[in-house]
Amino acid sequence: MQKLTNKEEEIMQILWKLEKAFVKEIMAEIKEDQPHYNTLSTIVRILEEKGFVAHNAFGNSHQYYPIVAMEDYRKRFMTTAINNYFDSSYKNLVSFFAEEEKISADELREILDMIENKK
Repeated sequence: MQKLTNKEEEIMQILWKLEKAFVKEIMAEIKEDQPHYNTLSTIVRILEEKGFVAHNAFGNSHQYYPIVAMEDYRKRFMTTAINNYFDSSYKNLVSFFAEEEKISADELREILDMIENKK
């Protein structure tokens, strides 16, 4: 599975949310830095070439839908990020968020409870 660009990820997030969409429907979901219609169409076709989306043809129009599940991409992305930036350590990942004050002690206790209750 290839890594997606930020714009490709943004488009995939929209397609995962909508489940199927024409380019104009994808365009309507983009709130900031909206690309030109032809640019967006090109990005969607690139996603198709990369194997992330497929389409159904309706005359000259194409309705696109994801063929890679968000959960599959998330697992791949998170595994790569943890390996590359946290030395393959989930402890280092959690420590990073604690140091950056992005996770509270209460949230950490909730995570610990979830882990302990799975046993």
